Amino acid sequence: MLTRVVGSNSTSIERIVLTPSSSQYKQALDLLIQNPRWLNSSRKPSLIITPNHEPEILAAIACSSKLGLQIRVRSGGHDYEGLSYLGNTTFVMLDLINVRSVAINLTEETAWVQAGTTLGELYYRISQVSNVHGFPAGLCPGIGLGGHISGGGFGTMLRKYGIAADHVLDARLIDKYGTVCDRKTMGEDLFWAIRGGSATSFGVILEWKIRLVKVPAIVTAFTIQRTLEEGATKLIHRWQQIADKLHPDLFIRVVAQNSGANSKTVTAIFNSFFLGGIDRLIPIMNVSFPELGLQAKDCIEMSWIQSVLHFGGHNKEDPPEVLLQRTKSNSLFKAKSDFVKVPIPENGLEGIWKMLLSGDTLALMIMDPFGGRMNEISELDIPFPHRKGNLYNIQYMVIWEENSIEVSNKHVKWMRMLYEYMTPYVSKSPRAAYLNYRDLDLGTNKLDNTSYTEASVWGEKYFKGNFRRLAEIKTKSDPVNFFRSEQSIPLLK
Repeated sequence: MLTRVVGSNSTSIERIVLTPSSSQYKQALDLLIQNPRWLNSSRKPSLIITPNHEPEILAAIACSSKLGLQIRVRSGGHDYEGLSYLGNTTFVMLDLINVRSVAINLTEETAWVQAGTTLGELYYRISQVSNVHGFPAGLCPGIGLGGHISGGGFGTMLRKYGIAADHVLDARLIDKYGTVCDRKTMGEDLFWAIRGGSATSFGVILEWKIRLVKVPAIVTAFTIQRTLEEGATKLIHRWQQIADKLHPDLFIRVVAQNSGANSKTVTAIFNSFFLGGIDRLIPIMNVSFPELGLQAKDCIEMSWIQSVLHFGGHNKEDPPEVLLQRTKSNSLFKAKSDFVKVPIPENGLEGIWKMLLSGDTLALMIMDPFGGRMNEISELDIPFPHRKGNLYNIQYMVIWEENSIEVSNKHVKWMRMLYEYMTPYVSKSPRAAYLNYRDLDLGTNKLDNTSYTEASVWGEKYFKGNFRRLAEIKTKSDPVNFFRSEQSIPLLK
């Protein structure tokens, strides 16, 4: 069974190539910026190109190369540091918002998905042809597949199936020379590099061929909240010891947050997804995590696509078509990430709560458990190396509303203080980070060419020992370093 859905068909050059003097330029630039911190930045593209078809992408790359212009690719906009649409030199932004074809082959249980497709669009298209298939990627519906998979991509099914990049079977990529390559013609080294190794360092991804996964007709979710006064510290301490060892069908993440300005306590939100019904879930929880006190009344059974709505900030009763909407955030934020290998002691957690309560705006930590399938995949299989030995990942986030340099600097400084406090409790040598939670505080490349040693300061945090292999592949596939940014894979030379 083959199903294909294709985006806009417009080919008007005036609608494809936008200059700063164009009335559509600002609208196109701002449309999908998910971190409004960057709305007033002066580091904007000289041109915005919004292609509809492959030949237009080829032409954009050829012209940029001939003119000596850098090219930045935006597939969704969930770019924490704005590297897909901001730059410190003259560049062209290639916006793939109109390149979002999805072709599903249920017989093979695969799909070809173009780079501009959002997770929400992919999930919706899957749900239209099957209620027992899904894809193990992120929770936010607005993320573009092009960037998400090229950084790894994990969500509620990572303990069962691993990450999105683990399920890529083929890809089509345009290199610096304008050659369209698939897995066979690009070779296994380059195919290895683009699955979690920052694909924009090597070319422009046109589409991914992904393997779908099986999901039951009924899945279950629950959300339980506990404040510090209700024993949240002891519950999180216990969660750290068992979350990575639970049945692989069970994913329980914790969101620890204050309530904004003048917050008096920290709330721990235990947010769970289970591949099965309540009748299976309750006995597992009673044995593995009885301290949480889960009861059937706390649980909601639903279909997989309803769980996508649930975790994506919608109501499960909403029509799944809302996943096709492309919306932007109005909140400014700064984020960082860590990986934890040893449970943080209770006194360490209490120190974190003091830090969260010291801020004057919403601050939170999202802790996603690993284990399960993640323990079974070698850290060398693809560039994403964060596998066995990691109990969970932390995403730190501070969120505010006023878009001024003074206010932004204050909150970014606070985030750096929290990150510094966490040093004794997280991974070491290197202190690891997740590429899709991009953080320029880790280090940046020089404007033109950065040495491998200089880039290793940030690169080994994202990729650990895989960073050198990525640099070797970069040197062979893009020896002139055409595809580069503030945190692109460097040349070995």
